[in-house]
Amino acid sequence: MMEPEALATMPHAISTQGLYLDGVTVAFDGFRALNNLSLIVEPGELRAVIGPNGAGKTTMMDCITGKTRPGSGIVKFGDRDLTRMDEASIANLGVGRKFQKPTVFDALTVFENLELALKAPRNPIACIRWVLRGEARARIEKTMQEIGLTARAHDLAGLLSHGQKQWLEIGMLLMQDPQLLLVDEPVAGMTDHETEQTAALLTGIAGERSVVVVEHDLEFVKALNSRVTVLHEGSVLSEGSITHVQNDPRVVEVYLGR
Repeated sequence: MMEPEALATMPHAISTQGLYLDGVTVAFDGFRALNNLSLIVEPGELRAVIGPNGAGKTTMMDCITGKTRPGSGIVKFGDRDLTRMDEASIANLGVGRKFQKPTVFDALTVFENLELALKAPRNPIACIRWVLRGEARARIEKTMQEIGLTARAHDLAGLLSHGQKQWLEIGMLLMQDPQLLLVDEPVAGMTDHETEQTAALLTGIAGERSVVVVEHDLEFVKALNSRVTVLHEGSVLSEGSITHVQNDPRVVEVYLGR
């Protein structure tokens, strides 16, 4: 995997679609998990979202991916209204989500996991006739380089470390060519070195796509060097640089506790 400085200088084909939430409210048995939430993520932007447990971070991602429908409000990606689409349609639109626990196929190699995730026709005839050709192979190899697993291409995924499995799953999402990538606590359980590499990876893949990272590790958030949104009780409490939000008295009171 390339170092953060090298990744930052690589040219990108900037994404043209942004994420727009306005007045989004979700209630469960009278409890407002989201309360008039408004948020804009610009095309190609890397955004970190932090906040205490129960702040609404997971519910926000559920609304974006179609798992939960808001009671009111607008959720748009580009010009498409996500509240009118199901989960499969949203995924096909180019919205990918990575959960905290990696889900890879342990009995397949790194290369085979990426090949399986490749965006391609999946009807029975297409599957029977499928042959891995040069362009697809080149894309897999490029993705392996991005996620730092080229040397492990023919190793079983089950032999990878926890951090490497996380990178592989991110790579599998990249094979689907997402325009928006939602990543939930990617560095939980990682070593310090793996955490640094993950920051470099996510910084590098932003630009070609919008990336929203939900995380609790503030040192990792600092390494992302991105705009930070702090959620509390289902609404935006503070927004700006990591330095700005860390020095916001409201954030200190409800989240940082110092």
